[in-house]
Amino acid sequence: MEESNCSFPYQRIVVTGGAGFLGRVIVEKLRHYPKVEVFVPLKADYNLLELASIRRLLSETRPDLVIHLAAVVGGIGANQKNPGKFFYENLMMGVQLIEQARIHEVQKFVAMGTVCAYPKFTPTPFREEDLWIGYPEETNAPYGLAKKMMLVQSQSYRQQYGFNSIFLLPANLYGPGDNFDLESSHVIPALIRKCIEAREQDAPFVAGWGTGNASREFLYVEDCAEAVLRAAALYDESEPVNIGTGSEIKISELLKLIARLTRFEGEIRWQTDRPDGQPRRRLDISRALEKFGFRAQTPLEEGLRRAVEWFEQTRTVVSAAEESSRNLPELPGALPL
Repeated sequence: MEESNCSFPYQRIVVTGGAGFLGRVIVEKLRHYPKVEVFVPLKADYNLLELASIRRLLSETRPDLVIHLAAVVGGIGANQKNPGKFFYENLMMGVQLIEQARIHEVQKFVAMGTVCAYPKFTPTPFREEDLWIGYPEETNAPYGLAKKMMLVQSQSYRQQYGFNSIFLLPANLYGPGDNFDLESSHVIPALIRKCIEAREQDAPFVAGWGTGNASREFLYVEDCAEAVLRAAALYDESEPVNIGTGSEIKISELLKLIARLTRFEGEIRWQTDRPDGQPRRRLDISRALEKFGFRAQTPLEEGLRRAVEWFEQTRTVVSAAEESSRNLPELPGALPL
């Protein structure tokens, strides 16, 4: 959708998680449409785990559309450390938001699911019809199942109340603005940071989790934002929709590509005592193309290059600011920058 060439069918829009990785891109795109008001509830003002906060949010903003992106997320390590937290907080946010959106007569609700909702051994490519043929991969099952409950709620609410709620299943996202904290990041930002720091420290090797044989599908954040807005504007059916590129890459090949883009020339080693996670991930993307004309536009190598450049530039700016603050004279009553 070209923002400058058309209007958006909803004027008052709440984007939970709108200050996050994907949310920032969606909010920026929405603000280019005429007559659209976007509300981003910050956690300091609205705790989406609390029913009273959700009610207050919807009463104060009176949205036509809710795009629910807020989630407690992380890579394999974070999922292993926090299965209860990931299950409870994601479940409670989704269940309460959808129920209160129905009560407050919100015209449409976009629920963002996760590829982790698919069974561990789903036939490739993953078809939406296969969501219920088995249990998710163990390391992220609590997170995947909590998000999957929004699909059940969405479909049952459409059946009983005629509530217009849709459910999207994006592939693993990446791009500028991602979370590069090694304690909680996903695989691409973690590998980018590891390679850059290894290069800077002249380290002889970088280590990747698992065997490197697992495959993943990766979707550039700008492409995902475009898909979400197309679905919000054009898709009004109960069936879930995959959002992705339809292609996969082995983690071993991904790390080689990232090493080249970050100019790391050392050895790559694999921590085979660490889990691989789900063996393969590749989505059937035909429904998104058929229902709302979405096709991803950004090649993986180009998207990775942009993510690497963003991370290196951001670190340079932060380092310069920190150095500058250290050189400031100490003045009575002065506040830190």
